[in-house]
Amino acid sequence: MSESTPDSLPLPAWRRVLRAALLWFDTGADAVDGDPDRIDWLRVAPFIALHLACLAVFWVGFSWFAFWTAVALYAARMFAITGFYHRYFSHKAFKASRPVQFAFAVLGAASVQRGPLWWAAHHRHHHRHADTEHDIHSPRHGFFRSHMGWFLTRRAFATDLDAVKDLAKFPELRLLDRFDVLVPVLLAAGLYALGAWLESAYPGLGTSGPQLLVWGFFVSTVVLFHVTVTINSLAHRWGSRRFATRDDSRNNPLLALLTFGEGWHNNHHHFPGSARQGFAWWELDLTYLGLRAMAALGLVHDLKPVPPALRKARPEPA
Repeated sequence: MSESTPDSLPLPAWRRVLRAALLWFDTGADAVDGDPDRIDWLRVAPFIALHLACLAVFWVGFSWFAFWTAVALYAARMFAITGFYHRYFSHKAFKASRPVQFAFAVLGAASVQRGPLWWAAHHRHHHRHADTEHDIHSPRHGFFRSHMGWFLTRRAFATDLDAVKDLAKFPELRLLDRFDVLVPVLLAAGLYALGAWLESAYPGLGTSGPQLLVWGFFVSTVVLFHVTVTINSLAHRWGSRRFATRDDSRNNPLLALLTFGEGWHNNHHHFPGSARQGFAWWELDLTYLGLRAMAALGLVHDLKPVPPALRKARPEPA
């Protein structure tokens, strides 16, 4: 679909807005043609609004209930991203039943980081081309580009189904991926409704519908997004390199703590297939501990270990 009419005249503003709005709700609609590396400001307007909505904390105020709701949703959704969007969907580092697979796909979708097929396709592309000219979120292209600029471009919008044929065979995952805005909207509505009920039923909590919406959804989601993408922008720049991989990946303990283990990024690029990214006993990997707990409960199984031969450090060549 072209941005211009057959006479090469620009489309009217109302048509461009309407087409962008369609893409907010249905990512399977035809994308707008044009420079694939240019930020599509109309399409990313909701993403910008998500950030601006955080300023409403000065209006809705603070309560410990709202704060801990934000923390709990950060933790639950971070685990869904790191454990399932990343280690399961992207790398197949363990096995899960179809109901468990879908449940954590829904929880991951609540993170507002697009659908599971989109996420996995882009991440697999990253591993094929890490820190080359084809890696669209390599820090070699600059901090802003690697942190979030890539996410806002037309090139990054589509889901490459050829890269995730193993996942695209599940119609429920394809539906979730196509209408990826649905789960976040339901989460936001649910938080508002819960806050409104608590304000009436338990006024001592000091919360309300708007407050729980702002803290539990907007603030928690924005923090979650920016912490997640530090693995693109910072974990390929700052940290140590135990293994001489072909990319710039680093191990960063602070990022590992914030991302539940993803900060052991040089380990991960050395052997992406492992369910564990903290290879040493002292490398805290909360996601792996969570997966071990799920395995003990029979919810997941066949967690792939790190082969002993690959644990030995491989220093950079002199």
